Amino acid sequence: MPTAIVTGQPVPGSSLEGDLRSLGFDVRMAADTAEARNLIAAAPEDGRVALVDARFVGHPHALRLGLTDPRFPLAAVPGAVTAQGSARQTLDRALDGQGETQNETSGGTAVALDSLPDRLVTALDADGTPVHRPELGSLVAAVPADPQARNEARQAVLAVDEEDVRLKSAVKSRDGFFTTFCISPYSRYLARWCARRGFTPNQITTASLLTALIAAACAATGTRPGFIAAGLLLIASFVLDCTDGQVARYSLQYSTLGAWLDATFDRAKEYAYYAGLALGAARGGDDVWALALGAMILQTCRHVVDFSFNEANHDATANTSPTAALSDKLDSVGWTVWVRRMIVLPIGERWAMIAVLTAVTTPRITFYVLLVGCALAATYTTAGRVLRSLTRKARRTDRAARALADLADSGPLAGVLGRVFKRGLPGLAVPAVALLGGAAVVACSALTGFGGWLPVVGAVVYVLTSALAVARPLKGSLDWLVPPFFRAAEYGTVLALAARADVQGALPAAFGLVAAVAYHHYDTVYRIRGDAGAPPAWLVRAIGGQEGRTLLVTVLAALLNPSQFTVALTVIAVCVALLVLVESIRFWVSAGAPAVHDEGETA
Repeated sequence: MPTAIVTGQPVPGSSLEGDLRSLGFDVRMAADTAEARNLIAAAPEDGRVALVDARFVGHPHALRLGLTDPRFPLAAVPGAVTAQGSARQTLDRALDGQGETQNETSGGTAVALDSLPDRLVTALDADGTPVHRPELGSLVAAVPADPQARNEARQAVLAVDEEDVRLKSAVKSRDGFFTTFCISPYSRYLARWCARRGFTPNQITTASLLTALIAAACAATGTRPGFIAAGLLLIASFVLDCTDGQVARYSLQYSTLGAWLDATFDRAKEYAYYAGLALGAARGGDDVWALALGAMILQTCRHVVDFSFNEANHDATANTSPTAALSDKLDSVGWTVWVRRMIVLPIGERWAMIAVLTAVTTPRITFYVLLVGCALAATYTTAGRVLRSLTRKARRTDRAARALADLADSGPLAGVLGRVFKRGLPGLAVPAVALLGGAAVVACSALTGFGGWLPVVGAVVYVLTSALAVARPLKGSLDWLVPPFFRAAEYGTVLALAARADVQGALPAAFGLVAAVAYHHYDTVYRIRGDAGAPPAWLVRAIGGQEGRTLLVTVLAALLNPSQFTVALTVIAVCVALLVLVESIRFWVSAGAPAVHDEGETA
């Protein structure tokens, strides 16, 4: 149980002790700094401790936000500070350095520096230690200096509907139009209902996955009632997908495992649904597996564009451009915000479109509309990011270059050749070479008959160009395009060769292989987001790297007949899936897994 130490003389009529106990704290009283230090030393070493001024006046939810969020080692609100076990020594050092007291106010919030918690926060700030301060909005958190100020603070508490604020804060501040206006107005109440009955975000995330898998199974029936049920269940799955995050924000039930489940299950749900639609169409005599695989490839490449651009620029210095300034200006005009969010076809709009089209049209039409919509969205977002990159004069860090190299997923072949091409290429030649090499292997695979050696020649060229592209650190203005070009090349080659095989089962096997490899790439993204680096080098070597897998698939297509090639794709898909899933699960359930704060996809 976490320990809360209330410092100073108790205030008659204060509800502070009861509020802290309602938040799960074991409350202890300390008359002075020395006694507080002794109580902290007596608290469990790996447990959370909080110091709260006895004069604190505020909403219980303000204390909840400041003292119970598991994502931050150190956090504070006026009059209260908390440290998790990993930050206890930092708090102890700040406590040891306390001397004389003084009073001052900061902004419009009362911060009393004769308050021990506020003095500790000031000391931590002076030492450069990051302390999380949650946005309180209209919630009150103050340490009144006299009875009149205390009475005013109490009146301010009574004037705010705390539960209404808590419900509104459970909804993401930036979301798509469909989610904001069609889902969140009622899903927040479902989230509160779930939280009050003890349902955890992970349980709701799992329920969302199961609902989507049932939707995919309904779509696989190939019947109109099945399609209608699939569309309704897909919307229900999305409601639950919104609800799990709202429960986490409502009750601050954040966890590393939960963030990972939420991120990976979103991809599993959507791509499983694509497979269900393809199976349903096949039952009706229409083969749309190529469209389903194409939709998965396009959506995955869109995500890689987002991830690569963000990783390349989030810590870049001098990171400004006229294009970014124009974008910020447009975001200040109400209607343009919603138009721009809808144009990128985020998950809410995309799933709503898929659900409606599934219910009233055919799988083929659904995939056609999905592909056109995603292609337009990808063109809009990528063009904007290219313009930003060309007009800004950013200096990218070594961390950004390392992240892009990890996202590139280059294997042993690129590593060996990279040492040969150690000087690399200058400027814009890097993404240009990556694009041309990828286009060569995809074109050779798509435009020749199955069984020829031209795709192998294209793959050899691709191996050389991909090694050349990553031979030097990826710090150029458009080097963030290299990972998505690699994804498009690898996935596109698998699609083209499976389509050319023209045998039953080849495209479903290719779908499975791309899904397994895409999972590995998403897993890499979320490790990087958590500052945990890429998956281990042995895993990348074991599954060949993107250039090794591309070469292997083209060689197999040249050596085997279409039926044997289908079996080979299936075997590779199973082997890759087993390796990446076992390693991924091992990592994300380990104590060293990072706390990824995923607030939803950007595309």
